Amino acid sequence: MSELERYTGSCHCGHVKIAVKADLSKVYACNCSICSRAGYLLTFPTEEQFELLEGEGAMTDYQFGKKNIHHLFCSTCGVRVYGHGVGKGGKKMFSVNVRCLDGVDAATLTMEMFDGKAL
Repeated sequence: MSELERYTGSCHCGHVKIAVKADLSKVYACNCSICSRAGYLLTFPTEEQFELLEGEGAMTDYQFGKKNIHHLFCSTCGVRVYGHGVGKGGKKMFSVNVRCLDGVDAATLTMEMFDGKAL
């Protein structure tokens, strides 16, 4: 496992800004109905590794299916920077759209497929 690096990122208009500590040696592409349409590449930081810097009031929440995950998006530009939900063991979990992180070239990352359709 690689070391965690600190990244910052934002939506297109800049209203939503985050900081995250993540290992981007492998990211995930999910085939569920929302991730495949939105083109997410995901990393999953813990609650301690995620920080919302700006934009708490600038987001709209979308839930579907079992309503386990809050798929947040900027209400101004529509970009989906991150989401959150409850993971295994009842711990809060985050998903960050790697494509929104500053200075990260998604084309250079190792991607693994996740079968979200099966959930």
